[in-house]
Amino acid sequence: MKIHEYQAKELFREFGIPAPEGTAVRTADDAVKAAETFGLPVVLKAQVHVGGRGKAGGVKVVTKAEDVKPTAEKILGLTIKDLPVRQLLVTPAANIATEVYLSILIDRGARKAVFIGCADGGVEIEVTAKESPEKILRHEIPAAQLATATADQFTGFASKLFSDAGQATQAAAIMAKMAKLFVEKDCALVEINPLIVDDRGTVVALDAKVLLDDNALFRHPELVALRDMDSEDVDELAAKEEGLSFIRLDGNIGCMVNGAGLAMATMDTIKHFGGDPANFLDVGGSSNPKKVVAAFDMILKDPSVKVILINIFGGITRCDDIARGILESMEQSEVPVPIIVRLIGTNEEEGRKILEGTELISATTLEEGATKAAEIGGKA
Repeated sequence: MKIHEYQAKELFREFGIPAPEGTAVRTADDAVKAAETFGLPVVLKAQVHVGGRGKAGGVKVVTKAEDVKPTAEKILGLTIKDLPVRQLLVTPAANIATEVYLSILIDRGARKAVFIGCADGGVEIEVTAKESPEKILRHEIPAAQLATATADQFTGFASKLFSDAGQATQAAAIMAKMAKLFVEKDCALVEINPLIVDDRGTVVALDAKVLLDDNALFRHPELVALRDMDSEDVDELAAKEEGLSFIRLDGNIGCMVNGAGLAMATMDTIKHFGGDPANFLDVGGSSNPKKVVAAFDMILKDPSVKVILINIFGGITRCDDIARGILESMEQSEVPVPIIVRLIGTNEEEGRKILEGTELISATTLEEGATKAAEIGGKA
């Protein structure tokens, strides 16, 4: 579950992580009042559940009182990556001497929590990770030790981010508090970008991003209350109602798979052969053809989809039921793109017979299906 920056900063302050004060507002007039309270200059920051706010014009520094209202109106009129801006965070502007990147998440491969740090923080962190991966630093810690971790355990890592000993000490204390927040609130990610040193030498979390583990929300009714349904992806919410796990991506190859692990492996294989997945979609382990129909509808809402790869490994899910769902979907509405189908497992022969005589493209292996999808997607 995603929460807004202002909500994440409230959690930060609850756990003793220094973060600037701020006020979330929904109107330009309230932005003016908040700016008057803090004093100029202030930063107006769009509150939406996507990255790239700054590049989209959703983050502005305002130095003159007469500019606050028109700037707030302009930001509140934006739509950033299909999400309308309905709230602003008004916060005092900071004087930045140094900025770094710092986050904590679970590395499932290592089966440990890991802090990720980079001395080159800021909006171009993704570029740094791609072009200079050696600058991305890791500090692993067993998850069982997170709740009791102390600042001393992180001093060495913090010193790689901050050359000044005092600043490194402050950063290490912040890391210990991030670890405590991560455990106690069942987080999937706690990120500070940037973590800055201001003109007084104080280390401050200038931005805040917190992702919460949906599976643990039953333990945290106070966190469920933070959910902003207006900022949720409409398709992802609809998918949940249909019993599907769906996440929209930026590619042009639609994916329909049963099982989260197989779905991720399918996307990785598509990338390996030069394609770009348009979505993560797990139809789950049931044998309900209606789920397949709903999955098609979800995928085809994206006009960038040029081909669909269906990869089914039949266990609980029966390949013949998936095949019937495919045909039912094609009867209910036109599917305007090529469909590649790989069926293997329970009732695979029956499933293949059901699909005989159709225009569907058959694949016997995942590699074959991914290769065909990448070729079609590349030519589209």
